[in-house]
Amino acid sequence: MASTATRQHNVAVRSKYDKIDKIGEGTFAAVFLARNTQTGAKVAIKKIKTAAAGTRDGIDITAMREFKYLKELHHPNVVALLDVFSSGGASPSINLVLEYLNTDLEATIKDRSLLFSASDVKSWMQMLCRGIEYCHRNWCLHRDLKPNNLLISPQGELKIADFGLARGAGDPGARMTSQVVTRWYRAPELLLGSRAYSGGVDMWAIGCIFAELLLRTPYLPGESDSAQLTTIFRALGTPTSADWPQHQSLPGYHKFEQFPKQNLSLLFTAASTEAIEFLGACLRYDPLKRLRATEALQHAYFQTGPLPTLPVTLPRPAASVEQDAPSAPAAPAKATSNGAKRILPAEEVEKRKRLAHRLAFS
Repeated sequence: MASTATRQHNVAVRSKYDKIDKIGEGTFAAVFLARNTQTGAKVAIKKIKTAAAGTRDGIDITAMREFKYLKELHHPNVVALLDVFSSGGASPSINLVLEYLNTDLEATIKDRSLLFSASDVKSWMQMLCRGIEYCHRNWCLHRDLKPNNLLISPQGELKIADFGLARGAGDPGARMTSQVVTRWYRAPELLLGSRAYSGGVDMWAIGCIFAELLLRTPYLPGESDSAQLTTIFRALGTPTSADWPQHQSLPGYHKFEQFPKQNLSLLFTAASTEAIEFLGACLRYDPLKRLRATEALQHAYFQTGPLPTLPVTLPRPAASVEQDAPSAPAAPAKATSNGAKRILPAEEVEKRKRLAHRLAFS
């Protein structure tokens, strides 16, 4: 049983937040838009249900991982966990209070009204590499880096989110699942079934994200898990024993169709020599030769001009800028005076779906 002091503290934390509206619900959690009653700042509350069937210790394992790592990681380029409190009696739940970030890198890339300069791309990449270097330095593999999981603050800062697939990397002999990372950003060693890997899986994903920023479209969009390797080999050439000595010993290896090596500069025509070298270093087949997070920030790409754009001046989707404008506090989503449910505009519904998806509530 919790002590009286603990219960009082929990009540004090819970009373700091007024829920504005539910913006999504999944099997193990619901996501709410809320406001800090003391500061007026918007926050996102992820309400994790306990005692759900099929969970360990009553809580979904991905929720446990997210809570663990967000509690331990504190960095300007990692989404912040602001508070935690419990609620409910008969149906208890754990509530994670997260900073509210209303857009992401995916939405920014897809907004064709925005033009990206080389400085803009370098700024996003620098923030991403700083965040993942911090994670790796603290023995955390993210294992699901993709533009949708890179949130953007109103000040333009990029923040890594969704640690539901994160895993500690302290034991070099640990065997882990290869079923991690969204397919288009999944490293070839994972696709070949490797269960012993390191931060190289995150660095491969960073290379794919870099390419997507340059192309404004996903670089390696495989149509299925089985076709993803072919997509990679067609883009980068089928690996040889010289490129990647260990790949023939992996469980999923078989004789693949042979594709020639490609010159990245022929596709990324607007990229500098340093940018092409950085991209190639992230997308090396051999994980042992792939660029490490600690090396990335020292790469010539970040040491030569042009300088990165200041985050506050980076391009952002117009919708996210409008949401940041000062407004009166929103009322909770309740029935109207005549008993009918409030109907939200389609645009608002889509915004809330996107936020709920970013917080991985399902």
